[in-house]
Order: sequence, then C-alpha cells, then structure tokens
Amino acid sequence: MSAQLDPAYRARAIDSLGDTEIDVLVIGGGVTGAGAALDAASRGLSVTLVEARDFAAGTSSRSSKLIHGGLRYLEQYDFALVREALKERGLLLNKLAPHLVHPVSFLFPLQKHYERFYIGAGIALYDTMGGARSVPMHKHLSRSRALELAPALKEDAMTGAIRYYDAQVDDARHTMMIARTAAQHGATVLTRTKVTGLLRDGERIAGAKVVDLETGLEHSIRARTVISATGVWTDDMIKMTGVEFPFHVRMSKGVHIMVPREKLDLGTGIAMKTEKSVLFVIPWAEHWIIGTTDTDWSLDKNHPTATAGDVQYILDHVNSLLREPLTRADIVGTYAGLRPLMTGASKETSKLSREHAVAEPAPGLFVIAGGKYTTYRVMAADVVDAAAERLGSDVAPSVTANLPILGAVGYQELLDRVPEVAAAAGLPEQTVTHLLGRYGSLTDEIFDLIAAVPALAEPIPGAEDYLGAEAVYAATHEGALHLDDLLTRRTRISIEVPDRGLKAAREIARLIAPYLEWDDERTNAEINRYFDRVHAELAANEAKDDEAANAARMIAVG
Repeated sequence: MSAQLDPAYRARAIDSLGDTEIDVLVIGGGVTGAGAALDAASRGLSVTLVEARDFAAGTSSRSSKLIHGGLRYLEQYDFALVREALKERGLLLNKLAPHLVHPVSFLFPLQKHYERFYIGAGIALYDTMGGARSVPMHKHLSRSRALELAPALKEDAMTGAIRYYDAQVDDARHTMMIARTAAQHGATVLTRTKVTGLLRDGERIAGAKVVDLETGLEHSIRARTVISATGVWTDDMIKMTGVEFPFHVRMSKGVHIMVPREKLDLGTGIAMKTEKSVLFVIPWAEHWIIGTTDTDWSLDKNHPTATAGDVQYILDHVNSLLREPLTRADIVGTYAGLRPLMTGASKETSKLSREHAVAEPAPGLFVIAGGKYTTYRVMAADVVDAAAERLGSDVAPSVTANLPILGAVGYQELLDRVPEVAAAAGLPEQTVTHLLGRYGSLTDEIFDLIAAVPALAEPIPGAEDYLGAEAVYAATHEGALHLDDLLTRRTRISIEVPDRGLKAAREIARLIAPYLEWDDERTNAEINRYFDRVHAELAANEAKDDEAANAARMIAVG
C-alpha cells in the first residue's frame, strides 16, 4: 500500500469509503490515533483513520516536543508511568524513530545546597529507571562549571547544577510519519473528514457517518469496532454516543514561546522548577523553545491561544535565571496546546492523571483517554488489544515495539555518509543533515524532486531554513491539503520566523498550487486565510485573559 499521501491517494481513499465493512475505524489523527491505526494495520486488520482537521492539528503538534519520562512524576511517586515512558524513550531513540527523536541535555540549577542530595537522588533514579543507556548519565556540576556551560545564567541564581539528558521530537512530523507508516501497512488515513454521527446495529456501535470537508459529501463507514482517540474532544464523543463514560477529560492549557538561539548564550537546555510544574528552555535548531504554563481551559478546543499574561509568566520565570532578561521583542513565535487530563466520573477514579485508560462505554466502541505523548505507542497497543477481544482470538499481538517508522531504516547509514551523500546530491552538508533529521532515509525522495526540478533546491524566501522541495513534498507525499497544514505542521515556519511566515506563505502557495490543482482564486484564498489566522493569533497574544484571547482568535476560525 502506498505511503505517498498525495491528492490522488485521498481521492481513491474517499471513493472506497463504505465499500466493505472494515475491522477497525479510528477516530482522531493525533499521535494516539495514528499509533492505533498503525498498531491495528500491522496486525493484519483492515483499518480506516479519519481526522476532522489535519494530522496532529490539536495537542500532538503543540507539546513541549520532549520524549521523556517526566521528572516531576517522580515527586508524585508515579514510578510506573516514569518507567514506562523511559522504556518508550529508549525504543524511539534506538529503533522506532532515530531520525526524528534525538538526545537533548538539560541543566537543572540548584537553588539551595541541600537540594543537591534529594534532586540528585531523583535524577539518579530517573537515569536508573531509563534502563539501557540510550542517553548519557547525569553529572553533578559546581557553580563555576555550570556557568561555563551556560554563561547566560546569573551567578547568584544557583549554588551548582546537575546536567541530565532526555530526548526531543518534532511532534507534528512524528505523528504524520506514523500515519504514513500505517498507510504503508494497508490502513486508509484521511484528514479533513469529520465524524457527524455513529452507526448502530441495536446497541452495538457499527461505524460512523462522516463528511468530507473538502467536498461536503457524506459517507458511511461500517466497522466491526470503532476506536475513539480524540483527546480533549473525548467528551464530545460522550455526547455523540448518548451513554455515560467511566471517565471524562479536563483541559489544561500549556503555552510556549520561541526565541532565536543567539538571544541566550547556552550550551545546553535548562530545566527549572516553578510553583506549578517545570519550566524548560529547549534547544530547537536555530531557536529556543521556552515553556510551559499549566492553566485550566474551557473555551474553543481547536484554537487555544497564548495571552499576554501567559507570555509574561514564562518571561518572568526564565528571567529569574538570566543575566540579560528576555523581552517580548525577542519572541518570534508562540503556541498553545491543551493537555487531556483524565478525571473520573466516580470517586474511585476522580484523581486527575497523565496515565491513560481504555473503556468500552457501548458495545463495539473503544475509547482511549489520558496519557502523554511519549507513551502513545503503549496507549495505541492497549486500545487495539481491547478491540481485538471483540474481534476474536485470531488477532495477532502488537508488533509496534519492533516496527520502525518510515524513514528510520537506513537513516544512520546515510548520516554516517553525509559528505558523500551531499556531494552526490549537489547540496551543502548542512542542508543534507537538516533533511536527514526531518525525513530520515526518505530524504532520497527529496533528492528526486530536486533532480526533476533543480529550482526546488533553493531556500524558501522568508523561511530560508527550508527548501522549496520540502514544500512540494508536503503536498505530494505528506498529505498537506492547505497552506496552514504546511506552515504550522509539516514545517514550523509559523513560529520560527518573526513575521510568522507571512512572506513565505506567498512563495509556498505558488510552489504547491500546481500539485494541489489550485487555480489563482483558490491560491489567493489560501494566502488570505493564513494571513487572517496570523493576525488573529497576534491579536490574541495581546489579550489580557483567556476570554479576550479566545474572542480575538475566533475572528479567523481556520
């Protein structure tokens, strides 16, 4: 089955809806839904995944972009969750997605002398629970050694520090690549396809009604089992079924800001405790990601927004460590995401948790909720295991612990030969390294585009870190249907350049229009829609509170 998610693939997939009853219908194209589609398809089941917006359009593109066990969960004695997450970290780094998941170091400043013992003990436990050495062990540092590594920090901001390692990922690209891998294994994966109702055979959920948001046409998908992996939209599924679930999901908003790399003289990331959680300064190519916040959110689920207060909270906390404070003028991008925190409908399950749960609230409907990005694969396997019990005993066990994501196989070999690969492609070594970190061994497909159209080797004006070929590839292979898909998820241009991608948008629209069969009217509409979105988000960032920010953002609802 093709993993090339171009318009022709989508047309064939839409036309096939309803032809036959399938084994599993997955609702939701975030990391857990994509993972469930891959898990089920790789067991030999017939699978269709539908997503109302784009792959990773919600929480799965707006995380801290860390693959980690979660140091703060040790304080809550949630050892099982940390151990499970660290095991998954090792799998992603070493086997499943080494092209997309990479080690990253953090400096943990110690504020008081006595912290070295108990924080050090916690980090030592963290490393021990990590099992096989997928990342280097932590090291204790004196204040002077910490300042050598991180000159941007105030001398009086710490008595010393501990350096430890975790891993990071481009969450949106990783989610999309999981969906493509599911397609390679036979799953049908569709974005802009919204569930409008559920099909029933008596009390059993037997599929769903969907509408293709690109054409407005309705379709029915009959399925032996339905999996809801809808994250913060889980309670919407509760309303659709009309039955009570054993848990609900509460939304917590997390905000991050992006600043250029040269603004902070750091040789490592930073992790610091706040009164609410942990604030990270995370290296991200030519930038630093700084966040996050943790506040309740009860407004629009599609477009959570950073307010002026959110941004100031982050600046105040990070500036408490810095010799030269950051200002709002230093920020080139912001983003906000919603964490799906599970809360029980009964006293027995009332504790909010990052752990996940699977339920079958109606026969044939399986719901997965809670969890964290790092443990998506375990969550996916658990919910498919539950569905498999209804499908019958002949369903194979999960194989995803040993199933590399597209681009992983052959990646290390290419990385070891960067000078040779660059010379053969006629590209700078730095460019080839950048491409390998985004596409892995699929980088050869980028080279093929450039060989066919040499002008695609040129950087995109206004977003020079990306090549024209990457924009075209997003439309021809990665399922991008709209300009927003490309600027915010296939690339991160919308948060990596000061104008939020306004200049790049015109050039990218021109590049991809022929491949998506856009005429001039459609091309201009896409550009205007993106411009409206950027201006609405910038206005929301100036708002004092969530209500005002939500109102400002909703002016442009795309």
